[in-house]
Amino acid sequence: MGRAVAVIGTGQTKHGRRDDLSYPDLVREAVKKVFEDAGITPRDVDGVVYGSMPSMMEGVAYNHFYFADALRVVGKPLLRTETCGSTGQSVAHTAIHWVASGMADVILAIASEKENEGDAQATMMTILEPFLQVVIGGAPIAFSLQSREWMGYYHIDDAKAREAASIVSVDSHDGGLANPLAHIRVKLSKEDITNAPIITYPVRFYDVCPISDGACAVIFASEEKAKKICKKPAWVKGIGFRGEEYFIGDSSKAVWQSTIEASKEAYKEAGITNPLKELDVAEVYNPFSYQELMFLECLGLCPPGEAPDYVIKGTFSPGGELPCDPSGGVLCTNPIGAAGLIRVAEAALQVTGKAGEHQVEGAKLALSHAMGGAMQFNGVTILGSEL
Repeated sequence: MGRAVAVIGTGQTKHGRRDDLSYPDLVREAVKKVFEDAGITPRDVDGVVYGSMPSMMEGVAYNHFYFADALRVVGKPLLRTETCGSTGQSVAHTAIHWVASGMADVILAIASEKENEGDAQATMMTILEPFLQVVIGGAPIAFSLQSREWMGYYHIDDAKAREAASIVSVDSHDGGLANPLAHIRVKLSKEDITNAPIITYPVRFYDVCPISDGACAVIFASEEKAKKICKKPAWVKGIGFRGEEYFIGDSSKAVWQSTIEASKEAYKEAGITNPLKELDVAEVYNPFSYQELMFLECLGLCPPGEAPDYVIKGTFSPGGELPCDPSGGVLCTNPIGAAGLIRVAEAALQVTGKAGEHQVEGAKLALSHAMGGAMQFNGVTILGSEL
C-alpha cells in the first residue's frame, strides 16, 4: 500500500433533517469538528478530497465548488470522488492513496448529503439504464428482490430470515439510541419491527434506512506526521474496492463477488486470516436489515447461507463475538454520500476508544464497509490501534 497512513481526526454533524442551516454550513459543521479533534488548522493540510451522491441530488452542479469556503479548500488541491452509496469509502481510499503514495502528508477527506433539499429517489432512478433496468424501481424494490434472491439461493426459511432481520434492526436502533449524532434514536422491540407495515416484501418499515442530512470529515496523515500530531492515531491496516457488471441481472447479488473480493483484498493487506476471530468490531453498510445479513456472509464473517443462525445466536449483537454497527449504522443515519465515510470515522473512534456510549470495550481492530453504484461497488477499510 506504500507508506503507512493513519486517521488523526474525525468530525461528524448531528444527522437528521437539518433545516436549521444551509448546505455549505452543514459541511462547515463537520470540517470545524475535524480540525478541533485533530488539533491542527487548514494550513497544515496538503489537499482535500470531497464526495457526495451525484450533484443533481442537491440540485447544484459541481457542488464541491459551492462548498469551497466550507471545505477550507481555497488555494489547495481538490479531488472529487463519487460512487453513489460507496462514495464515503471511495473518498477515504482516494485520500489514503494520496498519502500512501508520498504525494501528500496530510489530507482532509469530506463527504456529505442534504437529502431533504433534493429528490433522492428521482436522482437514483437516473442511475439505472432507462429501458430495461429502470422498471426495477427504487432502492426498496431492488433490495427486496435481492433479499429474495439470497433467501432462495441458500434455501433460507422466510421465518428464520425475518427473525434475524428483526434482530439486526433492534441492535442497530439500540446503537442509534446510544449515538447522540444518529438521525433515528428510538427504542424498538422485535415485535415492533416484525409487525411493522410491509414496504416491499419481505422488507418492513423498520428494515429501511431514513432520509438524512449530514456530513463527515476525516483527516489522514503519513506515519511521520501522525506520530507528531496525534497521541493515539487509528492506523489504516488494509483497504479493498471492487466493482462488477453494470446490468444488475448479469451477476449474482446473493453471492456478491465485489463484496467478497474487496474484503479479501483488505484482509490480505491487514494480515487477517480469520476475520470473525481477529476483528473486534464491524461497521457494515446496512441501509436495509436483510442486506446486513448478506454482507455478513460476503465479508467472510460467517459461512454462506448461515448469517441468520449466527445473528439469532447473538454473534453480531452488543456483547457478542463481533458487535456490528454499534453506532446504529445506516439503518439509523443515511446521508448517502457520507454514509461510507461515517463507517470509517466510527471505526476510527472505536479503535482509539473515543466512541462514547457506543464504545465496544477493548476494540483494537475494526472493519468499515460500504456498497454503491447501482449495486455494483463495494469498499472495505480496516483500521487498527497499532501500526
